[in-house]
Amino acid sequence: MSGENPAVYCRDQVRRFDHDRYLTVLFAPPYARARLFALYAFNLEIARVREAVREPMIGQIRLQWWRDALDEMAQGSVRQHPVALYLAAAIESAELPRAMFDRLLEAREFDLAGTPPADLAALEHYADSTSATLMALAAAALGAGGPAVEAATHHVGIGFALVGLLRAVPFHARQRRLYLPADRLYATAIDVEALFAGRASPALARIAQEIGARAGEHLALARRIRREVPRAAVPALLPAIVADIYLARLARCGYALFDPTILRPAGSRALRLAIASLLGRY
Repeated sequence: MSGENPAVYCRDQVRRFDHDRYLTVLFAPPYARARLFALYAFNLEIARVREAVREPMIGQIRLQWWRDALDEMAQGSVRQHPVALYLAAAIESAELPRAMFDRLLEAREFDLAGTPPADLAALEHYADSTSATLMALAAAALGAGGPAVEAATHHVGIGFALVGLLRAVPFHARQRRLYLPADRLYATAIDVEALFAGRASPALARIAQEIGARAGEHLALARRIRREVPRAAVPALLPAIVADIYLARLARCGYALFDPTILRPAGSRALRLAIASLLGRY
């Protein structure tokens, strides 16, 4: 891996494993695309730690590797890893704040715990700490900041993450992982073993609908302040368009989370993203 071209490696990783964000990068100014690919490739590295390890301690070691790598970057030394090399250049050129990277790494420790979020508020906190923090870093990489950008990335980040977590339920079920609020699961007496086996239920659909509605509320809140958000931030916020597409698909299938159509990529993404980018909307 150390001999691979960092730019090509990061771009290809995002294209293969985070295609929604990959498409949004194409609408960013050329100078910022490298920064965004570096950020999104780093996010993939830490988001996939839970999938790559069997023991939580090994996952903690991998996350600590990235903390140490960031420490070394601050001291002018970069590890020979394609993502680290590309990320170091992005951090330096855009002066990206270390605290946000620490927040991302801390949030990924939750993945290793193997327990569902206690309630919807805890799920939103997780979405804020992961997706919204990454979105705030993307906005900073684009040179956009201020209270309106902070609010917009907060709400779009949560909305996008909630939709993504709903779509990922089949994947997580196969790994016997849950990101649905524990209080809702218990209150509706959902058979967790049946869920892990890929069997849907009306109760599961109701929980999904509630989470989907909350995602829609966050996206609406972000759009209320759209006129206050500088156009430079729009590429970071374009995942809102993708979230709309998937929310509509979830609604059409009655929030049946194991319906295979939910995971199919939407063919209209590129066109809708292009229109939104042209109009400066998200």
